[in-house]
Amino acid sequence: MEKKIFIIGASSGIGLELVKIWLENRYEVVACSRGARENLELIELKNKYNKKLNLLNIDVTDNMSVKNCVDEAFNIFKRYDICFFNAGVYESMDINSIDIKNFEEMININYLGAVRVLENIIKYIKSKEKSTRVVLNASISSYFGLPYGGAYSASKAALVNFAQSIQPELKKENIDLQIINHGFVKTRLTQKNDFEMPQLMDSKEAAEKIFINLNKPYRFEIKFPFILSNFLRLISLLPYSLSLFITKKFLK
Repeated sequence: MEKKIFIIGASSGIGLELVKIWLENRYEVVACSRGARENLELIELKNKYNKKLNLLNIDVTDNMSVKNCVDEAFNIFKRYDICFFNAGVYESMDINSIDIKNFEEMININYLGAVRVLENIIKYIKSKEKSTRVVLNASISSYFGLPYGGAYSASKAALVNFAQSIQPELKKENIDLQIINHGFVKTRLTQKNDFEMPQLMDSKEAAEKIFINLNKPYRFEIKFPFILSNFLRLISLLPYSLSLFITKKFLK
C-alpha cells in the first residue's frame, strides 16, 4: 500500500521539496499551508499528480482553522504513515532591535502551531494497529541560544522540550514522535541573515536527507549536518564559562 503523508508547511523550502520527493516516490500527499490552494508551485504539482496530491489551507495560529484542516485531512484519508509539522517563521534580531511582535509570532507559529496541530490529530491516530510517525521540524539552534537568534531558537527549544515531554505518552498510544534538528538551509527565511552560515545547504538537499532518514527505523531525533550539529551539541554540554566565551565570538 502506498504511504500517505499529511504535511503542514508545504508552500516553500524544505516542505515544498519534500512534497516533490514524496510524489516522485508514489506517495499520496495532503499538503497544507496558509495559501496552499493558491500557491502556483503546488497547483502545478496538483495538475501533474492530480490523484496523488490534495491541497488544504491552514492558519496554524487559528484554532478553528487547524481543527477544520485536520478534520478535512482525515476525511480524505482515514490514516497517515507520517504527519509532518513544518510551519515556521524566522527573524534575526540584536538587543537594539527587539520587536515583541516577532517573538510572539515565532512562538505562536513555530511552537504553539505544532501544539494546536497535535491536539487535533491525536484523536485520529492513537491506538491504531499500525503506528503513525509524527514529525516536528525543529532546528539545531534548539541546542543552545546563539547571538541574534534568541527568538527563533527559543521557539524551537520550546518545541523540542515539548516533544521530549510527550514522547513517552504518545509511544504508549502507538505514535512515534520524532524531531528534526537541522542546520542552515537556503530558504526565503535564511536570506534575511547578514552573517556567514556554516555548512549551508539548499532546501532540496535538506529534504533528501529528511526523506532518507524517515525511511530508516525510528529514532527520536534526526540531526544534520554532522559537524555543525555535533559542535552545537558539544557547546550545550560545556560549562557556561566556556560555552558563552565561544558564542561571544559569533558577535558581529
